[in-house]
Amino acid sequence: MSYLSASTRCAPECSTSSPGLKPGEVSMGTSIMAVSFKGGVILGADSRTSTGSYIANRVTDKITPLADNVYILRSGSAADTQAIASYVQMYIALHQAEANERIRVKIAANMAMQMAYSNKDMLQAGLIIAGWDEDEGASVWAIPLGGTLMNVPYAIGGSGSAYIYGFCDKFWRPDMSEAEAKEFVVRALSHAMARDASSGGCIRTVTVDENGPRRDFIPNPSVPAVYGDLPRPQVPSVPI
Repeated sequence: MSYLSASTRCAPECSTSSPGLKPGEVSMGTSIMAVSFKGGVILGADSRTSTGSYIANRVTDKITPLADNVYILRSGSAADTQAIASYVQMYIALHQAEANERIRVKIAANMAMQMAYSNKDMLQAGLIIAGWDEDEGASVWAIPLGGTLMNVPYAIGGSGSAYIYGFCDKFWRPDMSEAEAKEFVVRALSHAMARDASSGGCIRTVTVDENGPRRDFIPNPSVPAVYGDLPRPQVPSVPI
């Protein structure tokens, strides 16, 4: 079956952060990551979309389903990454209808890679694809700028990833439990959001395993504070 072309800190080889955007393009200005654990994967992202210093959206959902067992995380140009996700969703639906079986994560990642690579001179898109399938279990795939495809145990991307390289190198370890992996994701994203002006809002996570996907949401007031030894700044309550 052929597919039409359209045009993170990864552990440890690559980054999905984006350099200059075209005039008028909206940057995700983001922190994204995906981690594999025993039996599944956890994807996490902040929720802020930025246009320069202006926050265009405080509650963006950057974890997009490609199929019920495969999800994509998007960083870079919002328009470019939304277009790639939409095309891959369509190709996956066609593939599943033709093959009469659930898509493999590797195949979904290759579809996104073909689009990113074929149009690498026109796109600003850093992608992370993760999920679970019956053949290979849990897997995480990183597609940084340029369209390289890498199978990695965990991947981070977006502008906030620059602030958590050392954190992830220190605290990641193989064969974490689901609870340990989720704590790792939340702590890493909290740190990125505290340091990166283009990341913020709430934290969204999706866990994918043999039982299907499960979403979780951490509102901003509940995001763990990351200020070294300093307590979280006290913000006076404002009547609504």
